[in-house]
Amino acid sequence: MWYIFVLTTLVTFLIMEGVTWLTHKFVMHGFLWYLHEDHHQPGYNHVFEKNDAFFVIFAIPSIALFYFGLEPSLNFKFFIGLGILLYGMAYFFVHDILIHQRIKLFTHTKNNYLLALRKGHKVHHKHIGKEEGEVFGMLFVPLKYFKKYF
Repeated sequence: MWYIFVLTTLVTFLIMEGVTWLTHKFVMHGFLWYLHEDHHQPGYNHVFEKNDAFFVIFAIPSIALFYFGLEPSLNFKFFIGLGILLYGMAYFFVHDILIHQRIKLFTHTKNNYLLALRKGHKVHHKHIGKEEGEVFGMLFVPLKYFKKYF
């Protein structure tokens, strides 16, 4: 039975990349642009951004699934919440630490995958407005960004 819980967590983690892409393209660059806009402003160096509200927005279903996944006993909802949490942690690591260097770690990485991730995200940020964006995902980057590094 444990393998179903592990599989549920992994599948949820993978599905979250699609959820992130859709949310980023149609919500963050759509009707909630006012929360995401400061993130696209060059030279914006505040500790917190309005964009950070999306961490809370994504945390709410994860917390609810943890709560409802414990009653009446541990069930699949808990592991869906875990998959969302793990994706959120990966997103924070990649987006805020690796790419935007909000915490100064991995400043000189030579890892080809991480360099391609960074390049794809920089292309996304070359667009200051909400229109004409590209590369809305986080962990799966289009192959064209890997060509330079492989």
